[in-house]
Amino acid sequence: MSRRVTISLLVCLVLLALAVGCAPSASSVEAARSIERSITVVGEGKVSVAPDVAEANVGVEVLAPTAEEATEEAKERMTAIMAALQKAGIAEKDIQTSNYSSYFERYPEVRAMVEAGPSEVEGNYRVSNMVRVKIRDLDKIETVLDQVIESGANNVYGVNFTVDDLSEVRSEARGKAIANARAKAQELADLNGVNLGEVLQISEVIGGPFPVIGMPMVKEYAVGAGPISPGELEFSVQIQVTYAIAP
Repeated sequence: MSRRVTISLLVCLVLLALAVGCAPSASSVEAARSIERSITVVGEGKVSVAPDVAEANVGVEVLAPTAEEATEEAKERMTAIMAALQKAGIAEKDIQTSNYSSYFERYPEVRAMVEAGPSEVEGNYRVSNMVRVKIRDLDKIETVLDQVIESGANNVYGVNFTVDDLSEVRSEARGKAIANARAKAQELADLNGVNLGEVLQISEVIGGPFPVIGMPMVKEYAVGAGPISPGELEFSVQIQVTYAIAP
């Protein structure tokens, strides 16, 4: 056997070995074909649930000629507000400072600011102290807000509602999303004259409405003068499912 023939034979053997080593298995080929013959849909499940927790921002905003006066008045009124919250049965863990600020607020007269020196510019010191309160007994919402206002709060906003434990709501929404995905896939299969097969892939849609809690349907809102309605919240889940097209 010549040297040239020997080299050619070795090259052929190497190429054959590479071809055998890189050849896809029967199972991988089958999986690829299944993905090619498939139907992918996104199912959505929505659950309406009554909220069981209310949250509100309450606090004080004080204006005074000096920083000391503003700080002291805000401190006194905030101490009274905290005492009122504790008296209303709000736990310490459900009271959290959401904002505190203190700054000098100049009067808007431009001429006075230009003509006067830095120490002569007129204005007031503004101190704001806010806490986020979680009210777990919805029957006490109006009572709690009325009490903090009576104790000195002059800033109440951001009343909203939520659900403390969403685990059961999530499960129910996922079940509805799976059922919705199955119905969509079956409809597509029927429209195209094919049979729906087994589930190949399934995943929750990340970055989609999971969870999404809608705004409460508040019909009336007037602190100290009328009822506050918690309404209902809507929780939504989206799940993507890929089904095989059966033979």
